[in-house]
Amino acid sequence: MTEKLFYKNAYIKEFVAKGRGQRQDENGEWYVVLDATAFYPTGGGQPFDTGTLNGRKVVKVEEIDGEVRHYVEEKLANIEKVSGEIDWQRRFDHMQQHAGQHILTAAFEELFQIHTVSFHLGKEVSTIDLDQGQISEELFFEAERRANEIVLENRLIEAKWVSQSEAAQYKLRKELSVTENIRLVIIPGYDYNGCGGTHPSSTGEVGMIKILDWEKQRNKVRVHFICGDRIKTQLQQKHSILKELSQLLSASEKQLPIATEKLLDLNKSQAKVITDLQEQCIQLEAEQLMKSLKDWSGAKVIAKVFTNRSVQQLQRLAHIMIEHGQGVNVFFITENLDKIQFVFSRDKAAKINMKTLANEIFPLINGKGGGSESTVQGGGELKITGEEILSKLQNLLSSPKV
Repeated sequence: MTEKLFYKNAYIKEFVAKGRGQRQDENGEWYVVLDATAFYPTGGGQPFDTGTLNGRKVVKVEEIDGEVRHYVEEKLANIEKVSGEIDWQRRFDHMQQHAGQHILTAAFEELFQIHTVSFHLGKEVSTIDLDQGQISEELFFEAERRANEIVLENRLIEAKWVSQSEAAQYKLRKELSVTENIRLVIIPGYDYNGCGGTHPSSTGEVGMIKILDWEKQRNKVRVHFICGDRIKTQLQQKHSILKELSQLLSASEKQLPIATEKLLDLNKSQAKVITDLQEQCIQLEAEQLMKSLKDWSGAKVIAKVFTNRSVQQLQRLAHIMIEHGQGVNVFFITENLDKIQFVFSRDKAAKINMKTLANEIFPLINGKGGGSESTVQGGGELKITGEEILSKLQNLLSSPKV
């Protein structure tokens, strides 16, 4: 069993230990086992610590059967004496978030008897899942207010190992998941909970707790929150974004919602104008295409190869062509970089099987598509040109199979 120094003192940043082994796991990754460590392994909702061993980066720490494995980027040259240094910024951030979770969870419990069923300490935001289907906004603000009261009171946070009978003497927030090696994290007069994570020595070191958002998760509510230095980081990020937006929209921060709404309304209006103009252009284009009507083996055909047009535009053009029911067959092809796409369509008075034609073209372009006997669309690789496809179609139309 590895001696866990972080339980003796969560503030240990550097330590010296003796290596007990250096091996590769089933994936070929090197890990080191020490007789003692200050590196916290993944567990209890808290991520692992990172840092260095003899100057080599520790990228992951896991506990397997009481053995704490320190995964390193490179194999250590010597493990007789190993100097370890943890990434203190990461560790203290985890301590703040974990203690903040205890405080916030206890606030929901104390004020509203709402239980927390799970906790996740994320890289940027942490979450708790509350055993409640729906919670009003006022309750979130009240829980946050109470949690920050506890932070400002700078109460002691203590951890102790107890027996099962000793644990029974405390008013625990939730039922213990173990019957031995029980570790309690206690905020006297406020919260008593079994926990194996690292925490600061007082609530004041959490700094502040801020609920960012909440969402319904099946029959639970997931609360997103941050604590301590993460609040400073997010505040600076948001301030920089708001400042940039203020400059772009020529509006103060308070006026940003109104300025944004005006901009969105203008964009909607302009988008409608653009759509109307595009429709007018397509109608004019359709009129010109109708003048290019051809006769292919007795069939009325409008055929054209475009460049860099969308399938949706080709579909709209084809629809205009066939909506008058004059027995017209439409073959539109567009070449887009290294891709080729097409729309084949006919009106009710025409008899050509467009699906049969498309199936003849797909192998030529390593393509695929779908549709019916009257309309089909598809695409593939630009292995032959659009003009070559039109020539192929014209030949096929002379076949009795089509």
